[in-house]
Amino acid sequence: MCRHFVWLGVERTVEDLVLKPAYGLPRQADRPRWQHIDLINRDGFGIGWFAADGHAVTYRRTGPFEADPDFPAFAAEVRGTCVVGAARGASPGMPIEEAATAPFTNGKALLSLNGHLNVALATHLHDPSYVPESTCDAAFLAQLLWQRLDAGTALVAAVPDLVRDIAANDSNACLNLLATDGSVVVATTWGETLCYREAPEGVIVASEPHDYEPHWVTVPDRHLLIATPTGVKVTALDPVAAPALTDPV
Repeated sequence: MCRHFVWLGVERTVEDLVLKPAYGLPRQADRPRWQHIDLINRDGFGIGWFAADGHAVTYRRTGPFEADPDFPAFAAEVRGTCVVGAARGASPGMPIEEAATAPFTNGKALLSLNGHLNVALATHLHDPSYVPESTCDAAFLAQLLWQRLDAGTALVAAVPDLVRDIAANDSNACLNLLATDGSVVVATTWGETLCYREAPEGVIVASEPHDYEPHWVTVPDRHLLIATPTGVKVTALDPVAAPALTDPV
């Protein structure tokens, strides 16, 4: 499985968001506190942000954070008002490669999946002209989202509709999606954990808290979160939403 987060607000460095927090992604990769499926996320990591021209950019590596000697310098230099981070624990049978590591991008948006799906049960949703960059399920999912965005569907509608369409045919799917276009964050809970914390300077949405500070709010399972720098809205994805997941302490 995976851990992921997104920051949306005032400009911050990757170092501030990943390396400085007391329980940031590197620690979550080794010992996640809230994760329900698998207990290690050391198959890769990625960072996504938006350049000055609005183009989405990614930095992805296989292996854990400490295996990349260039990451500390990169993290100190790169900054943004919207930053996505992910630590990957590959599902059985999935390739270990940079192309299989979140966040994924079409140049306009960023996507991370904390979960899994059966690709064979979702092929009817796929336009073959959209070619996944990897054979992993998350890369396939990314193409399904890009299709919908290119067709004119807004991100805030495309993400929940995609989750519902996949879940309708794949009852075992785990679909915690995290997507952003740099101005709005859209996240779902469908089998794994999610929380958020608002601050005067912005909002962070994450699989689990990256520190021990108060005011983290847990998102119930099978819910949709939409966040902007000025507020967060959480609504049920499922007509009969599942009860909130019990978060480990």
